[in-house]
Amino acid sequence: MKILANDGIAKSGIDAMENAGFKVITDKVDQSQLIDYINKNDITALLVRSATKVRKDIIDACPNLKLIGRGGVGMDNIDVDYARDKGLHVINTPGASSASVAELVFAHLFGMVRFLFDANRNMPLEGDTRFKELKKSYGAGIELRGKKIGIIGFGRIGREVAKIALGQGMQVIAHDTHCKNAKIEIDFYDGQQVNFNINTVAIEEVYKNADFITVHVPFQGKPLISKKEIEMMKDNVGLVNAARGGVINEIDLLDALENGKIRYAGLDVFENEPTPNMKVLMAHQISLSPHIGAATLEAQDRIGTELAEQIEQLLK
Repeated sequence: MKILANDGIAKSGIDAMENAGFKVITDKVDQSQLIDYINKNDITALLVRSATKVRKDIIDACPNLKLIGRGGVGMDNIDVDYARDKGLHVINTPGASSASVAELVFAHLFGMVRFLFDANRNMPLEGDTRFKELKKSYGAGIELRGKKIGIIGFGRIGREVAKIALGQGMQVIAHDTHCKNAKIEIDFYDGQQVNFNINTVAIEEVYKNADFITVHVPFQGKPLISKKEIEMMKDNVGLVNAARGGVINEIDLLDALENGKIRYAGLDVFENEPTPNMKVLMAHQISLSPHIGAATLEAQDRIGTELAEQIEQLLK
């Protein structure tokens, strides 16, 4: 059986699938040519990340396709219910990239509070001529320790964010529509463990009390955070979105950055990927990354091997 990993896959995953007797193809096929390629090459399983979309047209036109796999958490680029109704297996790897995404959230947070995102733009241009002025401009940073972090969406990734926040000495305020209480277990290198019980609160409590807010929910067809929600927040709040583009209304975010309600933001995802709004890219208060939350070597290894284990179980 042939597997097309259209958005790439780690070598560990390829090796595991080939050892199980599958042929793995890593050609990057354009979306418009995908149906023809799958049928001509008798593809049994299609593996994607966020770039390739698997909609009804592909599902209907590819009768030999038995499985669709998403290397990551969110499956909004796949018509999941339709595929399952048609008898296809649809799988993902919800836990494989959680730690990587959580670390990226804090990469943005640390960079935000010390203005590194802006300093890294200006130092190469003006560091040799305006060193003292830049030093003064970026000299009003703050510490994360002791601050309140609001986590909207307290699943695997949200809880990994909480672990880092607690270790940093932050207070965690969490909201989740499906979880009232969560046990957070922080493991240390020497085998010691510290446990915290986090009770979730109403989302309004997060908006009103958090110094920083990070979102970890799927896109629901409209923004979760727009002007109304931003107005509930504390002045000088910081926002991070490493979940899905569109969860935060980018126009309202820009307005709030311009009027000073929001002090800074970190975005790993965008409404119009892969061509984000240029005003968002040029905003000097935004720390930017190109949708790399799961893009660590460790996460990709875990994604590959977890997909391989599931495929072997389902198709052999």
